[in-house]
Amino acid sequence: MEFISNSLERFSRIGERSKKSIINILLSFGAKGITLLTQLLVVPLTINYVDSVHYGIWLTLSSIIAWVGFFDLGLGNGMRNKVAEAIAKKQYVLARQYISTTYFVIGLIVLGMLLFIQVLNYNLNWPGILKVDNSYANELRAVFAILTVFFCINLAVKPFNSLLQADQKPGLASWIGAVGQMLSLLTIFILTRVSDGSLTKLALYYSGIPTIVLLVVSLFAFKWTSYKSYAPQIKFIRMKLVKDLMGIGVQFFIIYLCMIFIFQIINIVISRELGPDSVTEYNLAYKYFGIAYSIIIIIISPFWSAFTDAYHKNDYEWMRKTKTILERIWCCELVVIALMVLIAPWFYNIWIGDSVMIGAELSISMAFFILIQSIGAIYMNLINGFGTIRIQLIVYVLFAVIAWPIMRFSCREFGLLGVLIVPTLAYFAQAIIGKIQIDKLLSKNCTGLWNK
Repeated sequence: MEFISNSLERFSRIGERSKKSIINILLSFGAKGITLLTQLLVVPLTINYVDSVHYGIWLTLSSIIAWVGFFDLGLGNGMRNKVAEAIAKKQYVLARQYISTTYFVIGLIVLGMLLFIQVLNYNLNWPGILKVDNSYANELRAVFAILTVFFCINLAVKPFNSLLQADQKPGLASWIGAVGQMLSLLTIFILTRVSDGSLTKLALYYSGIPTIVLLVVSLFAFKWTSYKSYAPQIKFIRMKLVKDLMGIGVQFFIIYLCMIFIFQIINIVISRELGPDSVTEYNLAYKYFGIAYSIIIIIISPFWSAFTDAYHKNDYEWMRKTKTILERIWCCELVVIALMVLIAPWFYNIWIGDSVMIGAELSISMAFFILIQSIGAIYMNLINGFGTIRIQLIVYVLFAVIAWPIMRFSCREFGLLGVLIVPTLAYFAQAIIGKIQIDKLLSKNCTGLWNK
């Protein structure tokens, strides 16, 4: 009881921004813990439902259509920064105008994109693209069509998550995702008991349920909660604000487009060079070591908008202390990753049995990649709060340009280990440059390209 009392006393003495961050980290740990567990449980269920080859095809198609989620031209992240700034300055009407304008413009984008992709889908030779048998053609088109519809709907309603993050409540956004994942897991479990394996059913329920959950929650929040005052309405649409949203938003769009290109073409390269089975092997290793990365993301997520708030209130001392704490947390991740490498064979055996074999070399390479990805993500997240992201943009554009040819060559020469070369180097460059930039920003000695 004394420990709890002392902890509560220390918590009461810290600043309001730090309290929000701690609360959101705790909320996110609960939600992300459930999400990670459901993602781990859904893998063996899905593999047993459709077999490892179909599962590899499923992962590849999902990674392709996941690009759609970034075609909001960066408006979601632009809205996040602008709304956080407006809230910090108590300009609540302006915040609502940013929100309404974002929903309207993204809605227009989604309508055009949905029509274009559906027409394109029925004119693509999917078996040729993925190098699988022609007998899969009709099924692949149907699956891609379903994924497109739900990813576009998700894109249209995703600004609600950006609002929660701008309001320094990413923990609530995490719980919305967790509920969707749990319902998807339950549905797939039921499918394995009542129907034969079907990629079409998998696409319909696994991608559809989380989207519907986010849609229902956002409608409820805008109608019956305190977020009613931020609900998008036609009268609050201000097209002149698109320039403000797009100013930083387009840069976010290009950055995330490059990131999604670099990281999602991995599945395509592996499928073409090594086959769908290898896609499954790679993704299982990433899911396992990705647990450590997910923990880092949980911890750092609240600090993006918190840094925006602190920057506009000139609270540099808090930001310096926070950066140091996050760097120490990354050092702790080194130990966690090392332990994960040691127990990897045992974990794989318990998790997926002998249905897929994952070598020690892939595990070690993936562990190293996750470490580099984590420290790069820490600096990116904090810098994003300032909105000075021009250098990030340059780094990712350069790596996106070289990604496809180098990945194909390295995959042929070194197998699965080769595809990790480009993404590892990209995050390594971002970590080094990000460290320099955040130090300059926090010392108020940031000029030129470093401050754009």
